[in-house]
Amino acid sequence: YQYLRRYKQNINLDLFTFTPGSIEGTERECLACLMEFCGRSSPSWTELSNFTHFLNFQLQKCEKSVFCSLVVGVEFSGF
Repeated sequence: YQYLRRYKQNINLDLFTFTPGSIEGTERECLACLMEFCGRSSPSWTELSNFTHFLNFQLQKCEKSVFCSLVVGVEFSGF
């Protein structure tokens, strides 16, 4: 949710790293954001759950990837 929230607000995601346990926004805001980005007009709880699990998995891989690090971003800026 924190990545999606920042993306929606046009905040640079390159400088953000998820911190477990940190809480932002309300439950209502989180659900509305997830439903907006889920890609379904009226998603079920299962579809939302699958979407959040997939998104979480991808973002964890991205945060650990050397290709998404700030060092690489500085070295290859403009590409």
